[in-house]
This record gives sequence, structure tokens and C-alpha cells, in this order.
Amino acid sequence: MKANHIARRFAAAIMAFAAMTLGSCDSLIYDYEGDCDPHYKVRFRFDWNLHFADAFPNEVNAVTLYIVDPESGDIVWQRSESGDALKADGYLMDVDGIAPGNYKLLAWCGEGVGPHFTVPEASHHTGLTCTMARNHEDGHAGGTVRSDMNRLYHGHVDVANFPEDEGTHIVTVPLIKNTNEVNIVLQHLSGEPVNKDDYTFTITAANGSMDWDNHLLDDETITYYAHTTMSGTAGVTWPQGPDDPSVETMGTRAPLTTMSACVASHTISRLTKEQQKDVHVTVYNKKGEKILSIPLIDYALLVKGSYAKMDDQEYLDRQDKYDLVFFLDQGDRWMNAYIYINSWKLVLQDTDL
Repeated sequence: MKANHIARRFAAAIMAFAAMTLGSCDSLIYDYEGDCDPHYKVRFRFDWNLHFADAFPNEVNAVTLYIVDPESGDIVWQRSESGDALKADGYLMDVDGIAPGNYKLLAWCGEGVGPHFTVPEASHHTGLTCTMARNHEDGHAGGTVRSDMNRLYHGHVDVANFPEDEGTHIVTVPLIKNTNEVNIVLQHLSGEPVNKDDYTFTITAANGSMDWDNHLLDDETITYYAHTTMSGTAGVTWPQGPDDPSVETMGTRAPLTTMSACVASHTISRLTKEQQKDVHVTVYNKKGEKILSIPLIDYALLVKGSYAKMDDQEYLDRQDKYDLVFFLDQGDRWMNAYIYINSWKLVLQDTDL
């Protein structure tokens, strides 16, 4: 009797252990989930920059994710999140209610979505276009932008696998920044003040509409005006080289000279290689006369520097800030022998621009 009692208790313990193990779906590994279902999460990463480091927590303040059935193209799930939650260490977006399988992921991110860029409600992924807000001023052809636009990012994963295996599965969506900062600096070699109100700074481009895959759609020409202009002075140490102001002669430099300058800051939309001849920086004087005009992308790609071997479009996607320095002579004319772009000196052989 005693042996039979012990045997029955042993068998009951084994059955209880088996039930517990089956009930927790291999609880030794997945007991933190509490069930047998797979759990899906999405990580957003913004390392497509010239620092090659993930700047998502510091730069991106809003995300909207769309999950698309790859066969029908229908949007089957979407969610938006913003604010402090995105700054949390290891932020992940929970994806619930999705059956296992392969999907296409699309994302429009950044605080620019809403006030400066519009993504319409859509049931099919081809409807997820993004259009920049612009004004249509009387007597002005095309659209105009005069504001400092908030940042815009695009993300796309063509095939994302959500497996049926239990556990947590993380898919990463890489982001590309679509907004760029362009600062135009005018320096006066004579030392006379450069009055910011004496000049109008513009950038023209037909780049205000993007398709679901981030390619530019046909659009009207948009004129971007400076959202901020400032005047001031800057100290410059003149080298003694007669031909090349960037070269020291005999290890000495001439005395420090004070130059007057003004800075005009612009925020513009996406730049692509296909626009190379169509994006222009132009400055007008107070009489409305054009004193300088250059094709921005053409010249920006000439000063890639240490990124010379990088694909042109990759460089335009990773670079998001362009500083252009032009020099004025005593007649307030552009000295078109050279300019500086992102601290790189560019000597102009053909000055008929």
C-alpha cells in the first residue's frame, strides 16, 4: 500500500509538471511572455547620416508606421506615437493583431508631419504620399515657403518577416532624413557692413511632393525664402599667399581682418541626384538684380571630400546641412573666383553662372 501511494504521488507530480510546462509554452525561455503567441515589435533607426551613428532618440519626435499586405498592397495596420516615449532607452513600437507572415513596412516620421508635410489617410500603400505645405502668393509663379520646417523622415522595409514562433521578434525600420538646412553667408571683403535687408536669398526646386517609396513626384517649382537672416562681423586671418587664400606662405599669416557678413538660413525638402541641374541658390540685391546663382546639388557633390567614393544619392541622403560662403567686392558684386561649401574651397573655372 505504501509503495502504491508513493507511485501515485510521483505520477501526479509528473502530470502537474507536464501541464505547467505545456501551459507556459516552454516557460524556461518564454515565461516573461505569459502565453504561447509570438510578439512583434518594431525598432526605428536613424543612422543614415555622415556620423554613421543612430541619432533616432535625439532627432525623431514622432513616428507613424504602416504595415502593408505585400500581395494586395492594402494597409492592414498602422500606429502613431510621439513625445517622450520615443526618447526612452531601447524604444520599440508594439505591433499587435497581426497574423504571422511577410509584410511591407512604411513609415513617415518627424514633427514635420502635420504642420509642414501632409500624409493623407489611405487604404492602399500607393496613397501614402507626402506633400509639403506651400503658399501661392499673388504675382508669384509656383509655390513659396518662408518658414523653418520641422524635420521629416521616411522609412521603408520591402520584406519584413513576422514569424509564427513564440517569443519576441523585432524588425528594424531604417530612416532617411528628407529635410535639409542650407545657410548662405555673404562676406564683404572691404569690411563695410553687409545689411541683411539689402539682399533676398532664395532656393528654387520642384521637390515638395514625395511618393510612398520616397521618390520625388512631379511638382511645381517652389521658391524657398530664408526663414531667418542675421547681420554681423567675423574675424578672418588672411594668409599671405597671393593666389590661394587657403594656403599659408612661409608658415606665417597676415594680421587678423574683420569682415562684415550676413547669414540667411533656409529649410528645404528632399534633394536627389535627378534634380542636379534644377536646384538653384540665387541672391538678389535691393534693386532686384541677380548678383549670384549656382546649382546647389552640382556644387555640393563637387565637395564631398573624404566621402568622394560614396554614391552621390547616398551622400545627398546622409548630408543634411549645407553652408555656402560667398564673397562680395567693394561694388557689392560676387567675387566669383571661388566659394566655400561646408568648409571646402571650390575654385570656379567657369564663372559665367
